[in-house]
Amino acid sequence: MAEHIIYLLGPYQIPGFQGERNVRVYLPSEGAQAEPAPVLFLFDGQNVFHDDPSYSGGWHLHHAVRDLVGRGLAAPVLVGIDHGGSERLTELSPFPAEGSEGRLDGVLGWISSEIVPAVRERFAVRRDPDGTAIGGSSMGGLAALYAHFRRPDVFGAALCMSPSLWFAGGKIFDFVASQAVPASSRLYIDAGAQEDDGSVLRDAARLVEHLRQRGYGDQSLLFCPDEAGTHSEDAWRRRAPGALQFLFVEAAKEQPAGDGGGTDGEQQAA
Repeated sequence: MAEHIIYLLGPYQIPGFQGERNVRVYLPSEGAQAEPAPVLFLFDGQNVFHDDPSYSGGWHLHHAVRDLVGRGLAAPVLVGIDHGGSERLTELSPFPAEGSEGRLDGVLGWISSEIVPAVRERFAVRRDPDGTAIGGSSMGGLAALYAHFRRPDVFGAALCMSPSLWFAGGKIFDFVASQAVPASSRLYIDAGAQEDDGSVLRDAARLVEHLRQRGYGDQSLLFCPDEAGTHSEDAWRRRAPGALQFLFVEAAKEQPAGDGGGTDGEQQAA
């Protein structure tokens, strides 16, 4: 296969936020394809691909995507959206709390109105909620869960690894309970038993129990407790391929592909 190519979009500036950030895009395969691919937007884009931009190592998620392609399975376009450094906590929290102004709604507005259309215009990706997912880990996992229930018209699936459900006094539980179950809803949730004395896993199990009570079955929700899991890039890198398997491979077996379109953007160095 050809070498991995990462397309670099931007730099962008989010209205009302300081600084600029890049958006990195990875295609499952180069050249023409029979149908538009599903797409996964990811918070903390510095961690999605290589080690260098990441604080403690990247997820190498493009390798997991390429593995799916090599096996002839459904694979998503990856869109890594960089965080803003010192403003990360404010960007990724939907609720005000100590150290955070809770301005995720502003970030989601920017992603939905600028980044999603830009990706759809330049690349052959699906344009329906079923084919559009959002994901992240830790605060990014919390942000992805919120984004799915806040904007189900855009994001019909969410990848939530070790989500920081405790943040802002656990307000996310009340928020999810107050929202209708989206018409298109597919959730991957995990946590490690070694994270914060097990509290992250207990919070995740509580969320999953709530969702089960609201009708989520095995086809729409996958919960993956990790007995050896720590709150680290290593653990998320290890678990991410399973998340892709559920969100995209299994989904492709159950649902017809949506519409889509677009053309490739300009190539940047990997």
